[in-house]
Amino acid sequence: MPSAYAEKTKKPKMPKSYESKVAPAEITDTDRMFIDLREAAKKNDVFRTQQLSSALVGYPFDDYVTYFRIKPQMFDSAGNPRNDSTVDSQVVAFLNQYQGTALADRMRNDWLLVLGKRKDWARFDAEYAKFVLDDDTQVKCYSLLSKLSQGENPTKLAVDSRSVLLDPSYFGQACQELVPELVVAGGMTPSEAKAIGRAASEKGYDTMARRLGGDDPIGEIVKSARSDPAKAYRDFLQTSSRFSKENQALAWGVIGQFLAKKLDPNADDAYRMQQDLGYNELLSVESQEWKVRAALRAKDWVLVKNAINGMNPVVRSKDPAWAYWYGRALKVEGQEAKAKESFELIADQYNFYGQLAREELGRPNHPPSRTKVTDQEIDAMASRKGFARGDRLYAMNLRFEGNREWNWELRNMTDRQLLAAAEYAKRIHLYDRVVNTADRTKLEHDFHLRYPTPFRDELSPIARQIDLNLAWAYGLIRQESRFIMNASSSVGASGLMQVMPNTAKYVAKKIGMTNYTNDKLSDTNTNLTLGSNYLNMVLIDLDGSWVLASAAYNAGPSRSKAWREKLTGPTEGAIFAETIPFNETRTYVKNVMSNANYYSSVLNGQTQSLKQRLGVITPKAATQSELP
Repeated sequence: MPSAYAEKTKKPKMPKSYESKVAPAEITDTDRMFIDLREAAKKNDVFRTQQLSSALVGYPFDDYVTYFRIKPQMFDSAGNPRNDSTVDSQVVAFLNQYQGTALADRMRNDWLLVLGKRKDWARFDAEYAKFVLDDDTQVKCYSLLSKLSQGENPTKLAVDSRSVLLDPSYFGQACQELVPELVVAGGMTPSEAKAIGRAASEKGYDTMARRLGGDDPIGEIVKSARSDPAKAYRDFLQTSSRFSKENQALAWGVIGQFLAKKLDPNADDAYRMQQDLGYNELLSVESQEWKVRAALRAKDWVLVKNAINGMNPVVRSKDPAWAYWYGRALKVEGQEAKAKESFELIADQYNFYGQLAREELGRPNHPPSRTKVTDQEIDAMASRKGFARGDRLYAMNLRFEGNREWNWELRNMTDRQLLAAAEYAKRIHLYDRVVNTADRTKLEHDFHLRYPTPFRDELSPIARQIDLNLAWAYGLIRQESRFIMNASSSVGASGLMQVMPNTAKYVAKKIGMTNYTNDKLSDTNTNLTLGSNYLNMVLIDLDGSWVLASAAYNAGPSRSKAWREKLTGPTEGAIFAETIPFNETRTYVKNVMSNANYYSSVLNGQTQSLKQRLGVITPKAATQSELP
């Protein structure tokens, strides 16, 4: 799973610094060799890492050089742990030498995977107790296997596994071993194991599904629902009586999930049949969550309430969405007191649903009072080793390692220290670290740091010229790039506003930007000009809806229009956002809209209702857009 290491009105002076944090000439041949070493280590190339590390004796990042040399000896080229103890002495020496560092915790994470595969439970348990971040699903599964091997109560371990076995994408070998062993030990029922396997099959991991739960009586229905849910729905209406009540319920849950992801109104019907049959606890996380979304889309508030009631408690508590929508369902029933209790659960959160919950409680969405730290507190951050190391790693464009060092330094900081660290990041123009660091405070806050406004001298006149809402534009940039000037995506989007090359060419032509070439996308003003104009174009194309335009900016105008077309009636913006089929776009839209509301306050002191900002989306036939 992804590691947790791994997330003004005046124009700021931006040195060549931020495009590489050090001018290219300052990145030495030795630095490039270090970058090559890192790439070789990612491929677990033992020969190449040994060769390069030998040439980097005395390099400032000696711990990374050593780590990159040792780690490929622990894993094969496919990333699987080697069943080999010859590297143990090197690992132990590393952990002793670099005790208490971010990289030592990373090394311990790696070693735990090796020890778990080896079933060296005594050593595994001793090292697991020292694993600080404890953010690896496979390691958690090995920990449960260790306890099972030592005779701990299998029923209790099966209960504990429910908070671990949520996303099959992160299971690996350990979790695939754990589930069948819990069944053999009597802690988990075959039906529970099949449910976990079915969750893997829903994501297309059919081989993993069989390892987890064996043959699934509704396995073919799962495959059918994945490829053509409408056909699966029609077919199962005719054949459902051939199956047991349990398997009928679970099949309707799977079919409902995939219908909901297609925004098919029959999703609500499928889920209602599942609800009548029961077995909610055996639905996958995806099916549980999409059951709520399908009910929201159909305005079926009874099912919204029942679906949330039937959720795995871990799933229900991990996302504030479910507390909000549960409150809304209670409110529809007239249970005002209980609805308020549900809204209160998340009213102190500064996210999308926290804002909506406060509005339901009749409270304004003002940012909290601003805590300002002293220059002395900020200056103290410059001496923090992790920040200096992170800054240098960012210079080499090693953001994963830079974030690891920076975030490790933030551990156990007070709110004031976090704000001082955010101010320090602002001084050295690491704006993504400003946001990331200020976002962590619990009781003392500074929303001018959570929602910074760099590049305002460039962006404001562009927005003013095309009458683009500046708060919304900033909200989008914060989500797109976190103000990393040289940010680039896997699909080719680049710069502050993550503009795609073809989109840039289209917009440049439309606005008369002559002599434009895509190598100019890295220029701040050019990127902001093209991105802002495109954002304005999609806003006009989508009838002035910020929700639809935000979705279009991320997923394309044609998709946004298709999602609107499938509405069965006027739908509040929050429901439309929550039922967007793409996980990335759904999260994106909610964050952009929440950001925009706070930016409105930071920029001009105005607080607006988020619900009003989201508006109501009315169904409309999709028309082809010339916008890319």
